[in-house]
Amino acid sequence: MEKENTWHEKLYCHTGQYFTIDKLLYQKKTTYHKVIIFKNSIFGKIMAIDDIVQTTEHDEFIYHEMLTHVPMFAHGQIKNILIIGGGDGGILREVCKHKKVEKITMVEIDIDIINLCKKYFPNHSCNAYEDSRLKLIIDDGLHFIQTTKEKFDLIISDSTDPISCGKNLFKSEFYSNCKNHLNKNGIFVAQNGVFFLQKNEAILTYKNLKKYFYDVKFYQINVPSYYGGMMVFAWGSDNIEFSQKNIKKLESSIKKTKLSFNYYNAKIHTSSFYLPQYMLNALDES
Repeated sequence: MEKENTWHEKLYCHTGQYFTIDKLLYQKKTTYHKVIIFKNSIFGKIMAIDDIVQTTEHDEFIYHEMLTHVPMFAHGQIKNILIIGGGDGGILREVCKHKKVEKITMVEIDIDIINLCKKYFPNHSCNAYEDSRLKLIIDDGLHFIQTTKEKFDLIISDSTDPISCGKNLFKSEFYSNCKNHLNKNGIFVAQNGVFFLQKNEAILTYKNLKKYFYDVKFYQINVPSYYGGMMVFAWGSDNIEFSQKNIKKLESSIKKTKLSFNYYNAKIHTSSFYLPQYMLNALDES
């Protein structure tokens, strides 16, 4: 039985994780989502949307650094970026570290998530919403990509899981429109859940991206607060060289930026594209 001071994640029907609520900070339904924010002694502040952990204060850097810097350093010449989702501001914070980026467009469906994260997770965005390069648009990601006339060097889909309004960002139609709005040699990346427990969703993404990109693969990370093991990010590009970057070249590129990271480095970058055999078997069989 669930105790009064615990919270149970409900992403999966037959398994899940519990967190002790040391202090409840916020619990309410926005226009689009059911949101709870609470303090936990291990993870710090935790935000869950629709009963699924979205971000925590103490391990967010792993997710945000890898979803941002892997494609940015792989490409090397990113000027114009589209972030879809990402209302907590973590991806935006990491993107803003790159001084050569000229324009950032961010599309988030729920303004309440942005405002809540500014209040309860200020270190996620670190005032990145004030960056003059940013154009913030409150809209559904699929609708935006269907109607915009702009093209981008990099599209980062930092969506919730494929439930509720998040479903739109896992449709074949969404991937097709993203491909059409990338410049030559552009890169598309997206969070794709924990492979062991969301294998079917990952395989569907793989099949759909294969329709539109020459080089389709996943790269992996481990985030302690995301239950079930290894998480994967989807990768789509027409330039196969981007996902096969040399460690020495990456180290040189990173050094030139004078940026420092808590998780990301050149060896982590290259090794993240090597997947366990059970994943490779599942993708090959698809």
